[in-house]
Amino acid sequence: MMSVHPSGYYAWKANPASERDKEDQRLLGLIKQSWLESGGVYGYRKITHDLRDLGESCGKHRVYRLMRQEGLRAQVGYGRRSYRSGKPAVVAANQLEQKFDVEAPNQAWVTDITYIRTHEGWLYLAVVLDLFSRQVIGWSMGSRIDSELALKALLMAVWRRKPNRSVIVHSDQGSQYSSHDWQAFLIAHGLVASMSRRGNCYDNAVAESFFQLLKRERIRRKIYIDREEAKRDVFNYIEMFYNPKRRHGHANDVSPVEFENQYFNRLQSV
Repeated sequence: MMSVHPSGYYAWKANPASERDKEDQRLLGLIKQSWLESGGVYGYRKITHDLRDLGESCGKHRVYRLMRQEGLRAQVGYGRRSYRSGKPAVVAANQLEQKFDVEAPNQAWVTDITYIRTHEGWLYLAVVLDLFSRQVIGWSMGSRIDSELALKALLMAVWRRKPNRSVIVHSDQGSQYSSHDWQAFLIAHGLVASMSRRGNCYDNAVAESFFQLLKRERIRRKIYIDREEAKRDVFNYIEMFYNPKRRHGHANDVSPVEFENQYFNRLQSV
């Protein structure tokens, strides 16, 4: 039996937990569950949206206070990678011109490559995102950073989306995207090449932003033994969390998949 001083017992008995304290504890349980399900990356704003989806009416300031008391916080900040150099073989005009807000899916896609450290060596990841929802619609991973890596990601995007009209595909001027194989693939599938200005990473800011999310929310928190372990984890992040679950500010704080579902539901109801 615990030893409790009589004065402490009577003080507790005279001042039991208030109804608000009890409600705070109940909400804190829901907050922790949401935070853990996000992999420990959600901040108070996204968790507030989760609670409202559950029918809770608490405000974001209350969620912020409870998270701060409990030491729960979002993952923030990650350094920007340097821009790749090298003389391009083929250069396309900048068709996108930083117009990152589009009105429908399959109007403009962006693509880029990043690198992930493992004890076995570098793993390279190529992705293709649809600017409408910010959904990752194509990806590929490998030990070599070449045009095949980039083409596999684009092939997945074309296979998944099956666009019935021209789509702008925006990239930087890296050798993977300026190769003749890349350009031939775009022409064969009715895709329109667009390239960032030389040395201007902001022209492809959406792809850069995704890589920063991936690295700060998942990669920098792990030590990968080999490339296969890294591949499994990146697949899990993209297909099991980011696309179907992660709330995105651009997508009205729903997931990219849900944002597109809402768009198509609106079209059917018109």
